[in-house]
Amino acid sequence: MGRRIGFVSTRFVGTDGVSLETEKWVTVLERMGHTCFFFAGAVDYPPERSRVAPEALFTYPDIYAIYTTAFSERARPPTTTRRIYEASAHLKAHLAKFVRDFDIELLIVENALAIPLNIPLGIALTEFIAETEFPTLAHHHDFFWERKRFLVNCVWDYLNMAFPPHLPSIRHIVINSSAANQLSLRTGISSWLIPNVMDFEHPPAPPDAYTRDVRAALGLAPAELFCLQPTRVVQRKGIEHAIELIHRLERPARLVISHASGDEGDAYEQRVRAFADLLGVKTNFVAHLIADRRGTASDGRKIYTLWDVYPYADLVTYPSDIEGFGNAFLETLYFRRPIVVNAYSIFETDIKPKGFRVIEFDGYITDATIDAVRAVLDDASLARAMAEHNYQLGKLHYSYTMLERRLTMLLADCFGE
Repeated sequence: MGRRIGFVSTRFVGTDGVSLETEKWVTVLERMGHTCFFFAGAVDYPPERSRVAPEALFTYPDIYAIYTTAFSERARPPTTTRRIYEASAHLKAHLAKFVRDFDIELLIVENALAIPLNIPLGIALTEFIAETEFPTLAHHHDFFWERKRFLVNCVWDYLNMAFPPHLPSIRHIVINSSAANQLSLRTGISSWLIPNVMDFEHPPAPPDAYTRDVRAALGLAPAELFCLQPTRVVQRKGIEHAIELIHRLERPARLVISHASGDEGDAYEQRVRAFADLLGVKTNFVAHLIADRRGTASDGRKIYTLWDVYPYADLVTYPSDIEGFGNAFLETLYFRRPIVVNAYSIFETDIKPKGFRVIEFDGYITDATIDAVRAVLDDASLARAMAEHNYQLGKLHYSYTMLERRLTMLLADCFGE
């Protein structure tokens, strides 16, 4: 029996990890016979199945003002408290109407009950679920206690109430084992573990005519190695390591960074640019040429998807210090590219034990790291063998089939078999 499922978040648009993973869940749920609807501040799904509430977007001026005060002050101004309650009441009314208008049977909340970018939305969801006992899957990608910028604040009462809430009709889903442990220790909440996935049962289509000029369009000379950094430009991505790696390779190479800074400001991007200049590493920032679908930029240049770009990369750099799971890691496996990985904690605990073959370093680049990269770049058969081994492991552990099985169990837990 198909269910009417409502997804809720601050936004469902773009190439951020939450939006990408939501799209995968939607694909699998609709393949299972369910119908999905969407509530957010920005939505890139059909309008006939969507409800846009501008105040749900974390960059909406009033919401961003609340966020700025909440995480810069130790004492909360009464005006901020009043604005939070007014905004949450407004959003709760919109949520109720969304559920009523689309006859929603189950809510899936994507990260809006974990990261407090939009405090009124978290409160609105918590109050609505508490008042209605509405069946809810809370899909948590990262928690506030995992980010330093949230630890000085004047909203501890709201964080403890709604990020996440402890309510009997909510099933909590986390994407790594550390999050499950910390959620239980900090709140007493038990959770289901569902890692990120890719459609490994269906390999990517080969590059088409549209992408033949990708290298040149992204600024690569014919003889340069294409080193792809498929992440946002934020401090925890450790992009300095990728720059050092390319510098020490002593080969013609260029680092191409696919995403912009996002919601964390551009100070770190300036640091990356300065460090690249210091080491003489050619680095291209190409977020204006990569989007979630093909198109044409304002200057007439072609826009590519990230999936258009992956097949042309000679090496993928993934030197993050912290990751909730690692979408870019799975994407690299899916496109059978060699990858250099900093041994971030979730990689060590959840991914590495499965036996993936990657070029790994632990916190800093060593001579052994450089030798391993050169070996893979110089031996095509070694690179192919590693890629095929990793693809098959990805298919075994992080496939849509695995996700469908977990979601089937969750829905049975909510509604019965």
